[in-house]
Amino acid sequence: KKTPKGAPSTAEAVLQELALEYPLPQVIMDYRGVAKLKNTYTDKLPELINQRTGRVHTSYHQAVAATGRLSSSDPNLQNIPIRTPEGRRIRKAFIAEKGYKIVAADFSQIELRIMAHLSGDEGLIKAFERGEDIHRATAAEVFGVAKEDVSDEQRRNAKAINFGLLYGMSAFGLAKQLQMSRGEAQDYIDMYFDRYPGVKQYMIDTRASAYEKGYVETILGRKLYTPDINHSNRMVKQGAERAAINAPLQGSAADLIKLAMIAVDKVLPKDQAKMLLQVHDE
Repeated sequence: KKTPKGAPSTAEAVLQELALEYPLPQVIMDYRGVAKLKNTYTDKLPELINQRTGRVHTSYHQAVAATGRLSSSDPNLQNIPIRTPEGRRIRKAFIAEKGYKIVAADFSQIELRIMAHLSGDEGLIKAFERGEDIHRATAAEVFGVAKEDVSDEQRRNAKAINFGLLYGMSAFGLAKQLQMSRGEAQDYIDMYFDRYPGVKQYMIDTRASAYEKGYVETILGRKLYTPDINHSNRMVKQGAERAAINAPLQGSAADLIKLAMIAVDKVLPKDQAKMLLQVHDE
């Protein structure tokens, strides 16, 4: 792939594809990963220590993210890495003050649960009511096998579909993620919609509503505007459609965690505990 000026592209997606066949692109990606950790965290965090408290304090913003999520800056503590061993070492820099522990609590599969609620899909609702591993349950439904016979790969693929559809992902996007042909990915999506027709209907209705009204709504009635849905550029238009499908889910999750923070704050014994962070569903 080339850049607009005709030079070979070294974008992440391009390197990922090349890394399947050549060793060098993986080395470049590893280097970038480490450089980002160094520039963003190990070099920067010490500079952000508050002289008075000896600790780092983030700033939260209510009106930056379009869906209503809180965002965090100076430092951004919502993207402290966890996936790689190097990233996990950065997390060790964050320690509780003496006599305290840092405890995390999060919602389980909140956006998928909201999808089940908004779409009213019976299959999805039943899986949650039974307390099943939702990705395994989806795999069993989509691939027509017993839950105990679902392979790791089938569960992984079902997980990609579950999350992909929350973001309005197309067959093209799913094919890229699962490294398969677009036809195979479309077959997966078709099978998914056959098993969960309510989800398909939710997506059709939400898209139609965004076209008609110019906005979509969260469960609590907060409006999220979609001005680009009638854009003349097809790519921009499709991006707005995907955002319209995702916004009620992510926006409702944002509403719920804020209500949860208020509820938790009311019952926390202030002399023993305090709320420090919020990372979207956690």
